[in-house]
Amino acid sequence: MTNKELKELEDNLWASANRLRATGGIKSADYAVPVLGIIFLKFADNKYSLYEDEILKEYLKNKGSRAEQSIQKIAIKKCGFYLDEKSRYDYLLNLPTSQSLAKVIKEAMEDIEKYQDEKFQDILPKDAYFDIEKNGSDILPELFKSFSSIPANASGDIFGKIYEYFLGNFALTEGQKGGEFFTPTSVVRFIVESIEPYSGRIFDPACGSGGMFVQSANFLQETKHEKNDIYVCGQENEASTVKLAKMNLLVNNLKGEIKKVNSYEENPYDSFEKFDFVMANPPFNVKGVKEATVKNDLRFTAYGLPKNKGKKDDKITDANYLWISLFATSLNETGRAGFVMPNSASDARNSEYEIRKKIVDSGIVDVMVTIPSNMFFTVTLPATLWFFDKSKVKTPRKDKILFIDARNVYKQIDRAHREWSEENVQNLATITRLYHGETNRYLELISKYISNFKESINGIDELFESYKISYDTLVNSLQTYEKASVSKRDKKQKELLTESKLLEKLASLKQIESLKLPVLNEIESFDTTILENETQKNFTTKASEILEKYDEYIQEFNDDFHKLIDIYKQSDKTLKLKADSIWSKQNLPKADKNLEESFNTLKDKIQDIKYWKENLTWLQDKFPNATYQDIEGLCKVASKDEYVDEHDYSLNAGRYVGVALEDDSLSQKEFQKLMKEKHNELRKLNLEASELEKLIEQNFQEVF
Repeated sequence: MTNKELKELEDNLWASANRLRATGGIKSADYAVPVLGIIFLKFADNKYSLYEDEILKEYLKNKGSRAEQSIQKIAIKKCGFYLDEKSRYDYLLNLPTSQSLAKVIKEAMEDIEKYQDEKFQDILPKDAYFDIEKNGSDILPELFKSFSSIPANASGDIFGKIYEYFLGNFALTEGQKGGEFFTPTSVVRFIVESIEPYSGRIFDPACGSGGMFVQSANFLQETKHEKNDIYVCGQENEASTVKLAKMNLLVNNLKGEIKKVNSYEENPYDSFEKFDFVMANPPFNVKGVKEATVKNDLRFTAYGLPKNKGKKDDKITDANYLWISLFATSLNETGRAGFVMPNSASDARNSEYEIRKKIVDSGIVDVMVTIPSNMFFTVTLPATLWFFDKSKVKTPRKDKILFIDARNVYKQIDRAHREWSEENVQNLATITRLYHGETNRYLELISKYISNFKESINGIDELFESYKISYDTLVNSLQTYEKASVSKRDKKQKELLTESKLLEKLASLKQIESLKLPVLNEIESFDTTILENETQKNFTTKASEILEKYDEYIQEFNDDFHKLIDIYKQSDKTLKLKADSIWSKQNLPKADKNLEESFNTLKDKIQDIKYWKENLTWLQDKFPNATYQDIEGLCKVASKDEYVDEHDYSLNAGRYVGVALEDDSLSQKEFQKLMKEKHNELRKLNLEASELEKLIEQNFQEVF
């Protein structure tokens, strides 16, 4: 399944589920977990179908012998769970309307859990389906029908992505409540890409729905590592969210456990210096933690407690530095951590300053990244990602910290929310990799972008030719129709045509001249296995030249396209005869829509090609030698003299990287092109406004 197909599937499933939620009058908070439960049932059925023959074969092979095992035990070993006939998706989908689907779902969920280990007991939703059924007996059957469109061969990875997509959308609709269990996927993705948890034990003491673990699993799959090489340990205080996280582990087939605990009070994994990786997005600025709860716990006291001097009350001033201490003390001698903190923590004073000073002096702070505002569903202020590396103290980076200010790197989702695209994540992670001296990783990413560019440019010549044919055909059809309809015009129509000068406009239309498109031989034959910087830069130069030529054609087409569309619309109103079959024979009905579709397809294709070229130039312009260098306004490696003496242990990236001077870097030709595009856009909007004004006036005259 391609990314485009997956996106369409996700959008369709969400639209279906959300529509039923709206018509059923059910709040998202009450709807989220049951819907995720149905996704789980479909996943379970898909996965079980893959192992079913194998399970049955082993069961029959040993049946009646001393080696006989129950079919349920064999299924757990091979698949992770057992499904009997009444737990299968098709059985539930085709249940007679006379039976309560909510009751049968509950029984199916109970049956699946019956054979699981204790840690996976009582995690699947059950009673919530009765509440949905009360709001309408058709809601659950319709949901099951909608989710049956998930392909039968969809893998666990596909289900994981659908699951994450739904978690994100539920969090978005629920705002503050939803954000408590969901960290935006792109933020988690960047943390995972930065600390690279290839193997070992991963700890998240504020795990929410388990997104950090899921993205770790995705990372392992994409880098051809085994999921079994990691073991995840999560802690979460909210019981319903613990169930979500456990369901997430089952959906993604991850080894590990999630415990319902208050991380300030309990330490079920004996976490002190035990973990290879720590990832977390803890609650910000918590004020209610009592000093007595943590004052004798080395997890929180190793660097000092965040409590102002002279205060005798039993309160911690702010829990942010309790979390920071917990993350630092949970790492083993080679451990790495990545976590989210509010910006204020980077410059906090008083006792927080003393803790930060000790942590910085220990040498474990590796990278600090300021991220854009509006990335989270619960807070609008920008946050900072902190990265620790315990092994850094034995490297030349011991007394250095990399600061990245990524506040201007984002993709706008809607008016109020932003995210990082996959390429944003990779480009920012590459800065860290270059800082770590991993030049080959940089060249490999450039090679990947070159491959994507080559793939995206396939078929561009055919689209240009298709547009030329569509344009020329419409010009020819209009001019042919004009000649064929001359004898049929009445006096009034002739006057209108004279007044509008439409016939002169039609006569002025010309077909597109032969296209001299760039030869793509060098692009198509480029060997992406060559990981050599200058060779890759030469490719990007050639790609830029080709795109410039394509842009010239699009600009030339643009004016003529809008002119032709305007003439077509005038012809449709003024030239076309009533009940005239010639108009249809010339394929003129809706011909403007067909031309628009052809032109937009061509422009979209070029935008897709540009996207990959822009990612190539973003990296190659900033790091032309394929080695790390400081970039004003983006990144800076600070020495101990700078972060200690000059900035007094501030970990705010903005203090170090500076501000990039605003420069659009547009040539006169590029500026003219941009202004033409803006003018054409304005022209189109003015035409639409004029048409609307006429329609309003016409309706007014008819009514009064």
